[in-house]
Amino acid sequence: MREERSDMSEDEDGGGGVEQKERWGPSHGGGGGGCGSAKSRGGVWTDPPPPFSDQVLENVLENVLQFLVCRRDRNAASLVCRSWYRAEAQTRGELFIGNCYAVSPRRATDRFRRVRSVVLKGKPRFADFSLVPLGWGAHFSPWASAMATAYPWLERICLKRMSIADYDLSLLAFSFPFFKDLTLICCDGFGTLGLAVIAEKCRHLRVLDLIEAYLEEEEEDEVVDWVSKFPQTTTSLETLGFDCVVSTVNFEALEALVARSPALRQLRVNHHVTVDQLFRLMVRAPQLTHLGTGSFGHPAALALQGDVMEHDADLVSAFAASKSIVSLSGFRDVASQYLPAIYPVCANLTTLNCSFAEITADELKPVIHHCHNLQKFWVLDTVRDEGLQAVAATCKDLRELRVFPLNATEDSEGFVSDVGLAAISQGCRRLRSILYFCQQMTNKAVITMSKNCQELVVFRLCIMGRHLPDHLTKEPMDEGFGAIVMNCKKLTRLAVSGLLTDKAFGYIGKYGKSIRTLSVAFAGDSDVGLRYVLEGCPKLQKLEIRDSPFGDPALLSGIHQYYNMRFLWMNSCKLSIRGCNDVAQRLPRLIVEVIRDRPEADDETVEKLYMYRSLAGPRNDAPPFVMIL
Repeated sequence: MREERSDMSEDEDGGGGVEQKERWGPSHGGGGGGCGSAKSRGGVWTDPPPPFSDQVLENVLENVLQFLVCRRDRNAASLVCRSWYRAEAQTRGELFIGNCYAVSPRRATDRFRRVRSVVLKGKPRFADFSLVPLGWGAHFSPWASAMATAYPWLERICLKRMSIADYDLSLLAFSFPFFKDLTLICCDGFGTLGLAVIAEKCRHLRVLDLIEAYLEEEEEDEVVDWVSKFPQTTTSLETLGFDCVVSTVNFEALEALVARSPALRQLRVNHHVTVDQLFRLMVRAPQLTHLGTGSFGHPAALALQGDVMEHDADLVSAFAASKSIVSLSGFRDVASQYLPAIYPVCANLTTLNCSFAEITADELKPVIHHCHNLQKFWVLDTVRDEGLQAVAATCKDLRELRVFPLNATEDSEGFVSDVGLAAISQGCRRLRSILYFCQQMTNKAVITMSKNCQELVVFRLCIMGRHLPDHLTKEPMDEGFGAIVMNCKKLTRLAVSGLLTDKAFGYIGKYGKSIRTLSVAFAGDSDVGLRYVLEGCPKLQKLEIRDSPFGDPALLSGIHQYYNMRFLWMNSCKLSIRGCNDVAQRLPRLIVEVIRDRPEADDETVEKLYMYRSLAGPRNDAPPFVMIL
């Protein structure tokens, strides 16, 4: 979409523009031989029969659009003409907003009036790495207020990286009588009081899922017993996840809640739930399909009593009775003697998340050898290359692998390397997505993966040290990443790192025609490298760059592209205020934010740049350290 067509949807993509009516006009009759005249059987000319009214046609269209569920298809449909624009808005039941500042709450609720499900995202992804200062924004309050009056029938809300107050959760609970589903991903600002209101007032609640959320720190006397606030009758709960809640929960109330929730299929508990308590919950809910274990080690008191073996046997029997489990996670504070307890369910597992378990290869191998049907596996690098080799030998149907670092610092030792990556590529040929943190890598291993796993959609290789080359040849990693974009034609997400020259970015621009998300860390030679990407990747939506040598010329080379993108983030690069101002002047509908961590920072230095498209104009809640150009 060119600068003059900067209208964009509140949705994920650039299509499906909002307020584009000025480009459309009603299509009136015209042209010979159509419906302009008609002749009766007797040869007498009569007036034509009246055409269908616009309202009738829109009703028919609305019935057809009900079957259109893909967001991109709906966005395209809304661009056909004015009546399609109206009909699509009237039939949209699910609203996705990839940036809470891309459109105002009122504009969204005025256009889409029949929404029952909302997905709303806030802070940039680099907030996960503490690169977005506290208090930056993404407050849910204005959205909660707008939806409370516009969508009384709302059933589902999913928020990601938003700041939420307890009052916001209270407003949701009192405003939506049929509310069923609340999912909070990487959100902050709320506490147990807000959870208590949701549990008590949302009588039809099916899903309460807190994923890596950061609850407000509360003193012991401020913690609210939110679990006991659920209805004392049979509940509709299907998913309950609170593994990120740091405070203890009332276990007796939790056990009773699980017992009176016959539809419960997914349960993730926090680290305060002991193995003994986990056994009691599993006995109450043998129908579970997804289980997050919380702590998976024995309490010190239990060890002193010498009752570990007895509880181990209880846990084995509980897993043996849970024949429906297909997903396991948790394993915090894991004790290796308890791991054999999960053997009975391993054959059915499609998902195993051990990313909080500091386990070794020797502890992993007896477990993984039972997991022949595993499709999704997350693990810490403490399993080393030997553990990944065991995964490659057993999990032939693996589709997603994430290997996280125990120590994410640049100078950490790192326990996995090119050996583990090569083993995975040879044994797991159906792999679609990989995230791999390491300190040592070779071009040969990456090239091997590009040839063996050509169905890859996501390839994220994070070499944690700065500017590290191929550790055997000492050459840049250009050829490895070049092979990935050349051989993996379905690739939509790519993360690059290590010693890379402009040649690598040339490969990305030439072959990465389907890439939508690109992350760059500690890489690049000159401004030419970024220009290759901005000029060569037509589908690019999200671009994240940190600690790279790109400056104003590189930034300005993407002027033609920024209206098509959802956002650009640049951190610790070589940008100046002058260059950022130039972009803001040339693209007036683009929001250009300069973020300063330190008040004493040089006025000409740009520490962090965040640019995003918006229909709402500059936001009014920017903190003092954010300057909007």
